[in-house]
Amino acid sequence: MTELSTNNTIRILDIKYGTSVDGIGLRTSLYCAGCQNHCLGCHNPQSWDEKGGEPIRVEDLFKDIVDADMNVTFTGGDPMLHPEGFIELALMIKNNTDKNIWCYTGYNFEDLLQHPVRRKLVELCDVIVDGRFVESERDLSLHFRGSRNQRVIDVPKSLQGEICCLEC
Repeated sequence: MTELSTNNTIRILDIKYGTSVDGIGLRTSLYCAGCQNHCLGCHNPQSWDEKGGEPIRVEDLFKDIVDADMNVTFTGGDPMLHPEGFIELALMIKNNTDKNIWCYTGYNFEDLLQHPVRRKLVELCDVIVDGRFVESERDLSLHFRGSRNQRVIDVPKSLQGEICCLEC
């Protein structure tokens, strides 16, 4: 298996600046390589290949985020497949800016909390959009997600107890 990231790099397929589809407001969205779900009807199947994109240094990604001066979204692919680099980047963002972080993942929130490394990334995020895309539950009227089973979770509130979903 190809190493998807290290603490110093993340395999990136694309960076979108000023997008409004990956979270509230204008955002810088980082699309990482690698997804094991292979959901039927996926809007981004080119992200499935863990060897896709190119490794980019976390420091360089951080500089781009600061220069773009927008909030941030981690997406892909699935950032939770290789959380180490994203943890390093999220720490830089949280320690040096006032930007919020959204993260899209095919994992369920409850499962992420059971995995120590993934939990660390969850704790650094403001919002997690969780769950696999399910084509039979596709709903174009939903904001920031593709199927009804997916949740837009307020992470700080949810870590205090009951899962709290945002009404977008």
